[in-house]
Amino acid sequence: MNLLKTGALLLSATLLLLYSCSDTDPVHVKGVAKQNGSLKTAPEFTLKDANGSAVKLSDYRGKVVLLNFWATWCGPCKIEIPWFMEFEQQYKNQGFEVLGIAMDDDGWAAVKPYIAEHKMNYRVVLGDDAVANLYGGIDSLPTTFVINREGKVVDTHVGLIGKDDYISEIKSLLNDTNKDAVLSNSGSPAAALLSLGAIR
Repeated sequence: MNLLKTGALLLSATLLLLYSCSDTDPVHVKGVAKQNGSLKTAPEFTLKDANGSAVKLSDYRGKVVLLNFWATWCGPCKIEIPWFMEFEQQYKNQGFEVLGIAMDDDGWAAVKPYIAEHKMNYRVVLGDDAVANLYGGIDSLPTTFVINREGKVVDTHVGLIGKDDYISEIKSLLNDTNKDAVLSNSGSPAAALLSLGAIR
């Protein structure tokens, strides 16, 4: 009987860790940051990357950005990182970037070896309480903000969500932007549809 209880407790603890590194359930909030009926601009910050270079969120304006708060000790973060590496590789040429904000208390001493060991192909900066507070206070890791090309927060995810959910959001934002670009450069709706392959 004790073995059964122990197994159930271990399973419960594992499931909790798989969703987020806190005591809250995973949350998906579409357009969480609406302000007066429109999407809220993602707060600006300047943080240092592993090379000591200053990185500003505004450097990414014009791109779809997946802004991920994470830590090396966070189980769900370890699940997401390979997905994010795949997204970076697959969508980078379409105007997409992943930007990781590491929230490790041990700073670069913990983060740099992790980046090297996992061959992370996207930029990582070291976060702090000030940037976490700009984003409403980060109580759970991972917490991810999906930001459109105009720098507006479109989606927020607290905890682990499905890989396909991210893919759907990324493709939707990249496709919306591509359609807008074609419409603005085509001169007429018919020309836009023709260039998108909708009519022949």
